[in-house]
Amino acid sequence: MSPLLTLRARNRALLSRQMLLDRASIPVVAAVERLAGLQAQTPHSWYAGLGARLDGVTPGDIADLLVDRELVRLALMRSTIHLVSARDALWLRPLIQPVLDRDLFKNFTHGKPVEGLDMDELVAAARPLLEAGPLTGGRLGAALAEHGRAAGWGERPPASLAYAARNRMALVQVPPRGVWGKSGPIAHTTAESWLGRPLAADASLEELVLRYLAAFGPASVMDVQTWSGLTRLKGVVEGLRPRLATFTDEASGRELFDLPDAPRPDPATPAPPRLLYDFDNLLLSHADRSLVVTDAYRAQKYAKRRPIPGIVLLDGFTGGEWELARDRDAAVLTVRTYAEPSAAEAAGLEAEARRMLDFAAADAATRDVRLARTTTSE
Repeated sequence: MSPLLTLRARNRALLSRQMLLDRASIPVVAAVERLAGLQAQTPHSWYAGLGARLDGVTPGDIADLLVDRELVRLALMRSTIHLVSARDALWLRPLIQPVLDRDLFKNFTHGKPVEGLDMDELVAAARPLLEAGPLTGGRLGAALAEHGRAAGWGERPPASLAYAARNRMALVQVPPRGVWGKSGPIAHTTAESWLGRPLAADASLEELVLRYLAAFGPASVMDVQTWSGLTRLKGVVEGLRPRLATFTDEASGRELFDLPDAPRPDPATPAPPRLLYDFDNLLLSHADRSLVVTDAYRAQKYAKRRPIPGIVLLDGFTGGEWELARDRDAAVLTVRTYAEPSAAEAAGLEAEARRMLDFAAADAATRDVRLARTTTSE
């Protein structure tokens, strides 16, 4: 039988790879690649994910990489917008196409209106429009609807045509959307034209699995599938078995896979308080979310709350929430814990919150931290 891994052993391995045990002093692009991307459907909250993990970085440093096209935001894993490096965008996007196909054709709003439409014809019509310059969904949809009437597509909703193009093509959201301190409409162009390179023709599912394990392992086949949105990856993992270390999850008995030389710290390793952003992949990228998520977290019913707050880690597990409020030149970061923190936890939380304030509200004349309790904690 493979060696047993306890919940805390898996938790500490995950935190180590996510740069949440010890912050890293590495270039931003390298960090994004180490994380296998960050979920980034909100324009700016994901900046805090890098601020929590890296030393010596500012939001401006990160924003410059978006403008310079070294980082891009596009639909990837789970058909959600992710921030990835330019290099990773070009090989990950072709591999994730089945996920985007499934999302399109089963989409409650857009699936039915594009039923029966020749997708190759739609892509052929959309590509020159998008490569002539970035377009909003509204403008792209209107242009495709006009083309479709002449081409015999019938009357199809412009929004559904634009959504189909978004799912069938590698489209990046272009700045100023996503740039710290700025705003702009959601406008797309093709990844190929934005980056000046074609999508990878030899993208490998094996590489996708290995990159996932490096960022999130040890993990099961179901975990890889939950993160990516892909199915039927068991055969891919089996093919990699000679290159992987195997373990058994103590709680479920499920087989876990990992890179042989990946860090697996002692389960007793201290985990300092950390502030995660609202859609942090640490919370979303495992079938078994108990690696990080507690019953007290589930009791908050975050799926029904808008906006979703940031999440606090205490001893490596979900222990509260946080939000940053701005009023002119004042910034207040409020931390609400599910249970009363110890004196040491409170001190660590205040220090971490002040650090996040310095990162996210450096321009505020006054910055304050408040510690409180949630009102719905167990």
